Amino acid sequence: MAVTPRAGRTLEIVQAGARAGGRASAVTAAGAGGRGTDRPSASGPYQGYVYAYPHKTAYRPLDPRPSLREVWEGEPLGSLFLYLHIPFCEMRCGFCNLFTRTGAPEELVAAYLGALERQAHAVRDALDGPRFVTAAIGGGTPTYLSAGELTRMFDLTERIMGADLRAVPLSVETSPATATADRLAVLAERGTTRISIGVQSFVDAEARAAVRPQKRAEVEAALGRIRETGFEALNIDLIYGIDGQTEESWRHSLDAALEWKPEEVYLYPLYVRPLTGLGRRARDWDDHRLGLYRYGRDHLLAAGYEQVSMRMFRLPGTASATEYCCQSDGMVGLGCGARSYTSRLHYSYEYAVGAGQVRAIIDDYVRLTPRDFEAANVGFRLDSGERRRRHLIQSLLQAEGLDAAAYRERFGTEAAEDFGEELERLADRGWLEAGARLRLTAEGLAHSDAIGPALFSAPVRELMAAYETR
Repeated sequence: MAVTPRAGRTLEIVQAGARAGGRASAVTAAGAGGRGTDRPSASGPYQGYVYAYPHKTAYRPLDPRPSLREVWEGEPLGSLFLYLHIPFCEMRCGFCNLFTRTGAPEELVAAYLGALERQAHAVRDALDGPRFVTAAIGGGTPTYLSAGELTRMFDLTERIMGADLRAVPLSVETSPATATADRLAVLAERGTTRISIGVQSFVDAEARAAVRPQKRAEVEAALGRIRETGFEALNIDLIYGIDGQTEESWRHSLDAALEWKPEEVYLYPLYVRPLTGLGRRARDWDDHRLGLYRYGRDHLLAAGYEQVSMRMFRLPGTASATEYCCQSDGMVGLGCGARSYTSRLHYSYEYAVGAGQVRAIIDDYVRLTPRDFEAANVGFRLDSGERRRRHLIQSLLQAEGLDAAAYRERFGTEAAEDFGEELERLADRGWLEAGARLRLTAEGLAHSDAIGPALFSAPVRELMAAYETR
């Protein structure tokens, strides 16, 4: 079977989406809402979560398809991030637009792990002496896999990639329903240092409103098992802006999370995105969400947490070192939803959100032959300007900001000159303070989901818009 993306697949996904609510449109810029074409002054604070630049909707089929050996030739391989993607969940939350499917039968999971093994062989053959310094397993929900399936996944990763996951920081995502004792035991034995659990709300009615049918008792039991297993770091995800949520109920969830003394807490704004379960109930919650964000931020700061980004808060001295650092390392992704990053090319497989299209892509992935995995398929080539812009965006959206001297050393230019007009607009709004570091102010961080997309380059925005309309 040829792995080259069929010329009609992207169009096919779009047409199916138009007919039946199929795949994600470009308005999910960088993962959650807005396509990034508006400037912060002209749009609301929630345009898009920029967890990567550029977003996959800017990727296109690579023609010709470069071999992985060619892609990685000359790249620094001594400080790599290894990412494994497991695209399965026991349920689809109403706010979710991740690349995942529900209800995968055992035979599909087995076939997926087989494809993951074939891909790992191809990737490892293309890398000359890689050294992995950190790793993460995400999804989907990796703990959708049974304890035996998790063991198989770890075995093939360590055996083929040569990655000693017990010797590096390793983060794994889980959910209340799948954080079972046997699965957690496997994760602990294989070196997991950080567990991230999506709780979203400790209020049952709010969980139902977010189309996440879970009970607080189930959540508390899962957290108890995680703490009993003894992982180095626990992260709890919470969401603000849920329909019916008040400041009082938001504080209730915050305090319930703090009872577990998590090393990290992530606060996510609710996005009502196309093609998700909540999409039919969209309304403008900007002021409400901003108010809850500020309350949650201040509550965590008062509890002794430090702010790392708009979303991330952690206890000082407990950094898990599993965050991807765009300034210093590349990423090797395994799995049909994983990205891989080199300095000049970002690549992955096809992207979708609609259930039918996701299933089709997974079905294609599990049928790929060893030779099919030897080349990059869909991607985005970064020229020097895009590399500078990526560094700016992903540095600026962190609380510590951009180190002007490090930028100068890396690129030979000044960030303030390369992006003078855009940075000046942020400073004029009181969102940016200059100095040895270019750093967002507290209100700037609050508007990260507007600032990030507004800094996308015009070519990237055009590609994302074309992905929506083709």
